[in-house]
Amino acid sequence: MSAIPAVAHASPARSPIKVLVADDSAVVRGLVSRWLSEAGHEVVATAPNGRAAVDALARCNPDVVLLDIEMPELDGIQALPLILAKQPGVQVVMMSTLTQRNADVSLRCLSLGAVDYIPKPESNRGVTTSDGFRNDLLERIRVFGAARARRRPAPSAVETASSASAAPAAPPVSRLSGTVTLRPKPRTVAPPRVLLVGSSTGGPRAVGEVLEKIGAATLRRLPVLIVQHMPPVFTAVFAEHLGARIGLPAAEGKADERIQPGRIYVAPGGRHMRLSGSAAETVIRLDDGPPVNFCRPAVDVMFLDAAALYGGATLSVILTGMGSDGTAGARALVEAGGTLLAQDEATSTVWGMPGSVAKAGLCHAVLPLPEIGPALRSAIGERV
Repeated sequence: MSAIPAVAHASPARSPIKVLVADDSAVVRGLVSRWLSEAGHEVVATAPNGRAAVDALARCNPDVVLLDIEMPELDGIQALPLILAKQPGVQVVMMSTLTQRNADVSLRCLSLGAVDYIPKPESNRGVTTSDGFRNDLLERIRVFGAARARRRPAPSAVETASSASAAPAAPPVSRLSGTVTLRPKPRTVAPPRVLLVGSSTGGPRAVGEVLEKIGAATLRRLPVLIVQHMPPVFTAVFAEHLGARIGLPAAEGKADERIQPGRIYVAPGGRHMRLSGSAAETVIRLDDGPPVNFCRPAVDVMFLDAAALYGGATLSVILTGMGSDGTAGARALVEAGGTLLAQDEATSTVWGMPGSVAKAGLCHAVLPLPEIGPALRSAIGERV
């Protein structure tokens, strides 16, 4: 998960974002409510448990619900489907401490319709003193509140850089805001030796869907390397969920581990996943260096190493996420001859990372989420 460098306040020209805060700690409810009010948002209700949160929906009509996982009477995972059924479209952000159980529950909540989660310090004192928690929370309220409140503009045409097919397997779809130039398909395409995935906010659900649609049979042909912005503990659980869903071995990447086809490697939370050796014998190196793009692990770190090792023999995709991590590495990949896809705005939870590479003109295709897996499957099947 990325560290947010600054807190963005609500624009005075816009209506304040309406937030419901559900947490069994009165200290947390009060502190979070104060932060939100100071940032220009409107706390329309607070609730000490999931039942009270569900009951408050009709009278307060929030844009965003902050929902703690561990609460009496009705906990977060029990309240979530009731909230979404009662108010479809509301943005629900889960809050939980960094335990393996809570990581597992948070990922299950994402599959049930929550848009994101925020790791919460274990004690009230930790909540009070944690600038990282405060900044992460306010940034997510800003992003998800704006997404809930705004109306999406009508889709505009995608301008292609060439009349030739830009996508490796399927034609791009015109579902972008503004004009995006797609890169032409490389004239000579090396068979892909690795699949690289970068994602952040909304990524766990998107990554799972993409890999599932590629299918285990196709994924056995090459290794899959994933950087998903997540804290420690969460990445290990995320890998377990992927392995169970896809039916392939999946785990956090380990130092000095040689990557193999048919395996899924997830960058461990809090560490960069680097690559060394050669395309024929690639080894994972874990790096505790400073964050890149405010992120550790960072997509750029893995992409840059992959470009140096594999040249044009890469197939990569940037999925939903905040910020611009992955753009510098994506440029290196495509300049080396690799193929890059990105998720479109309409299906992204946040069109930050994929929007950045799309607007930079680095993508061979920008596709809705349901089409990315089939496009990658066809690309691997045609070129391996």
